[in-house]
Amino acid sequence: MDFVGPDLAALAEGVRPLLDWRGLPLDVASLAALAAGLGWASGLRLYALVFILGALARFAGVQLPGGLGVLAHPLVLGISGVLLTVEFFADKLPWLDSVWDAVHTFIRIPAGAALAAAAMGDQGAALQLAMGLLGGTLAAGTHLAKAGTRAAINTSPEPVSNVVTSFGEDALFAGGMWTLLHQPLIFLGALGVFCVLAVLSIVLLWRFVRRIFRRPDGAEA
Repeated sequence: MDFVGPDLAALAEGVRPLLDWRGLPLDVASLAALAAGLGWASGLRLYALVFILGALARFAGVQLPGGLGVLAHPLVLGISGVLLTVEFFADKLPWLDSVWDAVHTFIRIPAGAALAAAAMGDQGAALQLAMGLLGGTLAAGTHLAKAGTRAAINTSPEPVSNVVTSFGEDALFAGGMWTLLHQPLIFLGALGVFCVLAVLSIVLLWRFVRRIFRRPDGAEA
């Protein structure tokens, strides 16, 4: 079901649609952009994403599309808020951040797929599956680039770089979400650049890991 512009009935009731992008049509293309953004953000700051979306829906009168409305449930808000707090500190401690990332390999990627699919909840099973695959892929790429970078940083004995990098990721997430909701076309362009950089980062990190595990005589372990 497609919409053009804001839902007037919802606005009259004081409920603002999440995808009210200054007159842009609320169609499959804009929902797909949202799904891509949710996948990307899930690989970076999953719990912050879930908590912010849920809080917007519950306290700011934002109408979440598809099946995302469940994020406003008090139980989801409470759990995501606690985990957001834990992640904020765990992500800034050397080596604990890498352990946290390793465990969340099995959480962020399927969650990114689920959130992206949920955004297309009113668009049919085919689009839900397609966006689920896209969201999961973007979550995987973001997560692997993040986790690999943090593992490489942990080879340095000083802890300052971990804190600086973590705050940088917080700023990247916040800026990305703001751009997604206010300037979706700019976000999609930036996402394309991010994906290229993420692939290059993963390749370089893989080469770095291979060098670490090489034997002294030059043969691989």
